[in-house]
Amino acid sequence: MNVAAILKGKSGAIATVRSDTSVAEAAKLLASRRIGAVLVDGGKGAGGLAGILSERDIVRGLAERGAGVLDRPVGDLMTRDVVVTTSSHTIDRVMGLMTERRIRHLPVVDNGALVGVISIGDVVKHRIAEIEREAEALRTYITAA
Repeated sequence: MNVAAILKGKSGAIATVRSDTSVAEAAKLLASRRIGAVLVDGGKGAGGLAGILSERDIVRGLAERGAGVLDRPVGDLMTRDVVVTTSSHTIDRVMGLMTERRIRHLPVVDNGALVGVISIGDVVKHRIAEIEREAEALRTYITAA
């Protein structure tokens, strides 16, 4: 199974903000959409991304700079070195990348265009479904023999 299979089951909506959006507004977007990260558009990097802002980034900002960080622009807290994947990468490869880099969200970029975002929750959900299908196939094979 690959990233494209995960994207098929998602809405396709990608939450983005500009780097000058306040951290407070970005936090409201995360809460209202019940998501853990938002992409920051306007960059010249992969898929036109300037960065990514996660709940972790906000918590770190609050711990290091205090509540005033909520009035600061997202550009002050975002992760600029965005790790991306492609729709052809396998689930195992993505799991390894997320574990190695300690990240929970991966933008998906194909041919220089942003096509989606996957989370560790998406990856785990699809991996469990894959394992359940394999187990059912084995049960069917054993009982048919």
